Amino acid sequence: MFRALAWLRVVLLANTLAIFFYRWQSYERPGLGAVVMGALVFWTALVTWAYDDAARRGPVLLAADVVVAVLAILLSPWVKGPGLSATLPGFWVAAAVLACAIHWRWVGGLAAAALVSLADFSVRSHFRQQNWGNVFLLLIGGLIVGFLVGLLHQMALERDRAERTAAAAAERQRLARMVHDGVLQVLALVQKRGLEIGGETAELGRLAGEQEVALRGIVQHDTLTPASLSGTLDLSSELARLATPTVTVSTPGPFGVPGALATEVAHVVAACLSNVRHHVGQDAPAWVLLEDRGPAFVVSVRDEGPGIPDGRLSAAVADGRLGVSESIQGRVASLGGSAALETGSWGTEWEFTFPSGRTS
Repeated sequence: MFRALAWLRVVLLANTLAIFFYRWQSYERPGLGAVVMGALVFWTALVTWAYDDAARRGPVLLAADVVVAVLAILLSPWVKGPGLSATLPGFWVAAAVLACAIHWRWVGGLAAAALVSLADFSVRSHFRQQNWGNVFLLLIGGLIVGFLVGLLHQMALERDRAERTAAAAAERQRLARMVHDGVLQVLALVQKRGLEIGGETAELGRLAGEQEVALRGIVQHDTLTPASLSGTLDLSSELARLATPTVTVSTPGPFGVPGALATEVAHVVAACLSNVRHHVGQDAPAWVLLEDRGPAFVVSVRDEGPGIPDGRLSAAVADGRLGVSESIQGRVASLGGSAALETGSWGTEWEFTFPSGRTS
């Protein structure tokens, strides 16, 4: 925008010089007028160079640009004499107004236009309709250009966000292909060979098969919904994906939350259900409940197993098994939520409370 303004400033300066040389003989002080024209040429060259670097486009330079325009207007009666019909710089002063509009948006453009207009009013002994039209165009020009620059800036920010989202989606798809071509195939092979060998190896094969299914679901979900980390997801749908013949999921209906939150909550619940399968049994029933509590929501995961013995979780952390402390409690804490555990001979129930951040 400032490069385009530089060309406009040169055009406006050429127009001002042409009018001066055409009418200079009718001025009372043509010598002073020539000095003013020289100053306008010098200032045009200076600000064209200065505005080219963002580091130099500060409030001081912009204010000086307006001051030069105002001084050129105030010197007009001294050069032309009383009863002037047009100021000495003419339309050249519009460049200073547009510079403020580009830098400070519509507020700066309107303020600069008002200052220049007041200076124009002060040097006139009488005011014609044409003069008012010029001032009105200057005010409207500063306002509209400032507004359009702000709009363009917002569009540029949105474009950058869209490009970053597209790049992130492309990277996720690339990683998904890598996982599919490598990790998933290895897990499938381990499952197949483990079942063929039998014995304890069959259990390893079964675990590999579970991880393959879980990882495949994550890869497919992230590939199909690349905007989930920045948009909104239905948490009810995310939890419903975890339902099986032995896992019952109950939700209040569509429940929109930020995508990153929904994804992480689903991972927490999946980790709890994995513990149920491993420690209670493959066919052990489990229940998942989602409750809306206004500014927060609660997700409960319950089973009917033998419960968790006292000290079991602390011992697991000491032994380096971090499934509960990291995959469950660590994730919940990172989301700003809290986790409550109740366990006994009747079974185990996790209750997770999260700030909703709901959008719908």
